Amino acid sequence: MKRISLVVCVLIMAVSAARPQTFDTTRWTLYTVKDERFSIALPVLPVLEISKETRTLPRKDRRRRVIKCSVKDVDYSIQIVENPKPRLTLEAFIEEQTAANPSEKLTSGRDFSRDGRAAKEFVYADGKGMVQFFATEDRLYEVRAYGAPVDDPRINTFFHYLTLKKQKNAIEISEKVQAGALETDTENVFIGNQVDTKVRLIKKPEPSYSEEARSRAITGTVILKCIFAANGTVTNIRVMAGLPYGLTERAVEAARKIKFVPATKDGKNVSMWMQLEYNFNLY
Repeated sequence: MKRISLVVCVLIMAVSAARPQTFDTTRWTLYTVKDERFSIALPVLPVLEISKETRTLPRKDRRRRVIKCSVKDVDYSIQIVENPKPRLTLEAFIEEQTAANPSEKLTSGRDFSRDGRAAKEFVYADGKGMVQFFATEDRLYEVRAYGAPVDDPRINTFFHYLTLKKQKNAIEISEKVQAGALETDTENVFIGNQVDTKVRLIKKPEPSYSEEARSRAITGTVILKCIFAANGTVTNIRVMAGLPYGLTERAVEAARKIKFVPATKDGKNVSMWMQLEYNFNLY
């Protein structure tokens, strides 16, 4: 087995007082869902929820996948719903989704196309968000962003990179990858120069190559930002840079298995932000 090196470094966070924040699209990452033809850009590693819906005949049971995250008061969500025969039309799906959320008032929609597919867009009545609906041969999609005006750069970026195609550089989200993504309150998490003793690593498992990544000779570095929590677990795993064909998933799995002695401050165990780099090489 080829050795994969692990580099651990303290995440340095620069704080600039009284300086207006600018929007940085380079911090957004393309994500997709395993076995789905779909890609979307998000500012953090999202949570994936999968459910099976039982329906009365002649309608068949279907699976619903929901990708979601919240960053700085903006909620992002994508619902991917199976559409078995007899299939729902796009209009019927929109009616079904809006009926499930009657308190969410939407303006009249506009028709447009997304990757050659008929689509419809609505704006929230308060102007603080947007929702788009799409339909393919066997899937129905609802894509929402709420919490900022529709001309906000975050809303624009979210919908701009939305595609009904799987992008080669998109990170595949699965239940394994997203597990542990958001588990620790970040309010009382420290960085290296704020603690008395830093995290001490005891065991650093190395991720292995996926067969598909090896066959395609994929190399590079997966960079993760995460919290080494006071209770001895690695949580809040966010993908800062990923690799395709299962390598990001392998890196996340390895990160969650790290054993360590927590950082301390004032004689107590505390949580600390860290950055992990997993280098995948085939030589």
